[in-house]
Amino acid sequence: MRVAFAGLGVMGYPMAGYLAKAGYEVTVYNRTTEKAEKWAQEFRGALSSTPGKAASDADIVFACVGNDDDVREVVLGDDGILGSIPAGGIIVDHTTASATVAREVADAAAGRNVGFLDAPLSGGQAGAENGQLTIMVGGDEGTFERTRPVMDAYAKAITLIGPVGHGQMAKMVNQICIAGVVQGLSEGLHFAKRAGLDVPQVMAAISTGAAQSWQMENRWETMIADEFEFGFAVDWMRKDLRIALEEAEQNGATLEMTKLVDGYYAEVQGLGGSRWDTSSLIARLEKAGEAE
Repeated sequence: MRVAFAGLGVMGYPMAGYLAKAGYEVTVYNRTTEKAEKWAQEFRGALSSTPGKAASDADIVFACVGNDDDVREVVLGDDGILGSIPAGGIIVDHTTASATVAREVADAAAGRNVGFLDAPLSGGQAGAENGQLTIMVGGDEGTFERTRPVMDAYAKAITLIGPVGHGQMAKMVNQICIAGVVQGLSEGLHFAKRAGLDVPQVMAAISTGAAQSWQMENRWETMIADEFEFGFAVDWMRKDLRIALEEAEQNGATLEMTKLVDGYYAEVQGLGGSRWDTSSLIARLEKAGEAE
């Protein structure tokens, strides 16, 4: 099977690598040609100068880019995927984007007899590098079943949520929940430090109970050490939360906590933390404590 992959960022680069390791013929496209050349050399794959050329003989084309406009450019643009992918092919968009753009691309694809899935990811850079991503999918069941074995190359869990757009909305739920958990953990750690508690002892005690979370297990040590130069960047998280808040305006959902935490992340950006990990919410609390 021939596949193509557009977008070799911190997620796409290793994901495309897993496809090559699984034995698929992979052609990649990236805006920065040097990155594509490096990937092609490392994984003995092919590269193309445009997403359309990469898609021209592919059965399935994967995309993992930045935002709605990037999706439109890579898929629907003059040299985009949809203009070249053979009829009967499938486009899988792993970008975290809006449900609106998912439906827009799906409609355009249907007009060309091309399948489409919106399939955002959870697991971050580490999940991509380890081939252990969680994938939330929107689309029809037949298209999903054709692509699922291929996505298995870099996934630990793949779930068809519902029709097109539902994968993106499930990712919104994911980010809403993460925002609340990280803020709660930040306040808990901040409180423990100010109270003079033995923080490692407290974490050992509560991490096996109802307060347990992935963030607690994997981030508390770096949070109390003020180490944030890794992981899922604040800029990316704010983009994701903005998408969720905009969707909530359309469906009438009340996201009071999400709005608050988005504002807290804006404060972290003001501290110079745009590229810090999302666990850096604690930094604004520590900064406020220093000012007292």
